[in-house]
Amino acid sequence: MKLTRRLLLATVAFSAALGTASIARAEDDLLYLDTKDGRVTIKLRPDLAPKHVERIKRLAKEHFYDGIVFHRVIDGFMAQAGDPEGTGMGSSRYPDLKAEFSDLPFKRGTVAMARQPGDKDSANSQFFICYADAPQLQGKYTIWGEVISGMDVVDKIKKGDKSNNGMVVAPDKIVKMRAAGDES
Repeated sequence: MKLTRRLLLATVAFSAALGTASIARAEDDLLYLDTKDGRVTIKLRPDLAPKHVERIKRLAKEHFYDGIVFHRVIDGFMAQAGDPEGTGMGSSRYPDLKAEFSDLPFKRGTVAMARQPGDKDSANSQFFICYADAPQLQGKYTIWGEVISGMDVVDKIKKGDKSNNGMVVAPDKIVKMRAAGDES
C-alpha cells in the first residue's frame, strides 16, 4: 500500500513538473510590445520561422526596439516599425535573413518581417502588424508571430499620409519591447 501511494505521489509530482515545463515553454514564446496606449502581446512562431524569431528576441533583449517609431502605418493594411533611422531604409547591425515563408494566411494581427522590394532574403529588423486580412502578401513575407491581445492598442497607432505611402509625421513609438522572461 505504501509503495502504491508513493508511486501515485511520484506520478502526480512528475505530471505537475511537466505541466510547469509546458507553461514555461509557452511563456518563452511571448513578446510584449508597449506603446503609449498600452501593451500588445505577440505569440512568437518559431515553428514557422525559427531564424526570424531568434532575431526578434535577440534585438528585443538588446533593447534595440525601445524608442523605435512606427514609420509607415497604412489604415486598414498594416503598421510597420523596426528601422532605427525611422525612414524605412535602416536595419540592425546583423546580416539579413533568408526568407522562411509558410502557408499561414496573413490576417488581422499577423506579425511579419518587412524586407526590401524584390529581395525575399533581405529581412533584418523591420516588421509589420496587419490591420486586416492581406492575402496579397502570401509567399512574399515571413510570418513570425501573431497578436494574441492588444489589437485595440495597435489600432490606436498614428496613421500615415496615404499620399506618402503611409509615412507618418510625428509617429508613435515603441516604448519597450521584450520577450517574456526578459522584461528588464
